[in-house]
Amino acid sequence: MEEHLLIHPEVAEALKANQPVVALESTIIAHGLPYPENKQTAWQLEKIIREAGAVPATIAIIDGKVKIGLDTNDLELIASEKVNVIKVSRRDLPLVIARKQHGATTVAATMLAASWVGIRVFVTGGIGGVHRNGENTLDISADLTELAKTNVAVVCAGAKSILDLGLTLEYLETQGVPVVGFQTAEFPAFYSAKSSYRIDRVENVELLAKALKTKWDLGLEGGMIIANPIPPKYEIDHQQLEEVTKDALQDAARQNIRGKAVTPFLLSRIKELTQGESLEANQQLVYHNARLGAELAVELASI
Repeated sequence: MEEHLLIHPEVAEALKANQPVVALESTIIAHGLPYPENKQTAWQLEKIIREAGAVPATIAIIDGKVKIGLDTNDLELIASEKVNVIKVSRRDLPLVIARKQHGATTVAATMLAASWVGIRVFVTGGIGGVHRNGENTLDISADLTELAKTNVAVVCAGAKSILDLGLTLEYLETQGVPVVGFQTAEFPAFYSAKSSYRIDRVENVELLAKALKTKWDLGLEGGMIIANPIPPKYEIDHQQLEEVTKDALQDAARQNIRGKAVTPFLLSRIKELTQGESLEANQQLVYHNARLGAELAVELASI
């Protein structure tokens, strides 16, 4: 294992001292946001986490090495439009590493890499899930199965609105993954705080940390989803979002977009259809999640 990992000295020191560390994915940098907003967002996320008292650990694959914590050059490479950075989930890790390629880790791959070094809190924008018409296509994100077996808490703005949220929650229930809303009883829909799907509500970070510790003390394998709704100021109207999403899905079908190319295509198309409104929403919701994730990591480190 050690030959495939490179841990940033700041992250290694924090882990050794049992200080709070927060994992961050790199797919949002390479495939979720355009340049240069992706690079700016990545640095801002790390700044927010540091200001809240935790150490950020952005995870990516550089020249076949899984890097836990990126330096300036690494981040520039992942953000660049001129470099081929592969979208990497759990299944892609062996080949990308063996070929010494560059890779941006998804929720599933980031959770897994974080667990290898003992990072217990991971911040992202939105998790993957069951795609619309998934009952026929079986297009189900590996994020969901990773959540069922990897002991990392995931702070997110719910699942991406392009998905079937009902089926996603049903799948998570079957896998035994707790889904809790931070100061909300409604599962957020990424750009929107509303979805009409009910979840357990938790009011404070102290209870979140206690619930996580209890889960793992009991030997209950897997993570937990902490759903943190987008701040109202940046929320996109739920009905508008649904109409835009349907248009983007039709465009994807017409162009025969499939597999791991679907989500980046849809997010890009939604950005066009909302005239850039979704881009700011995406940035702001992940900043909001970073603050909560850092607070959670700090609380976990204290108990």
